[in-house]
Amino acid sequence: MIPALAIILAFQLGGEAAARATGLPVPGPVLGMIALVAALTAFPRLGATLAAAAQAILSALTLFFVPAGVGVVAHLGVLRDAGPALALALVVSTVAAIAAGALVFAAVARITGKGA
Repeated sequence: MIPALAIILAFQLGGEAAARATGLPVPGPVLGMIALVAALTAFPRLGATLAAAAQAILSALTLFFVPAGVGVVAHLGVLRDAGPALALALVVSTVAAIAAGALVFAAVARITGKGA
């Protein structure tokens, strides 16, 4: 499992290095994940190597939300002050995303001729 974790972390490090070197407005871990997906596509056996480590990380995924929860609690004053605006933004963006998805689905269904 250690080699698999090393591979995953190497891709994250490579993505971080690429983001800093190029100045792209994309987080390094995202670039590393894109590179990892490309590597998994090019070398399918790599997936078998990483499967156990990936499963272990996924089984502990809830632990990664603890720092975010602590950050929210640490900034309750800001959340209290901006709460109504945040709630409105969440509702409006959710409705807009659902509407955009429905419109795109309808357009694709019309274009492909598979509309109801």
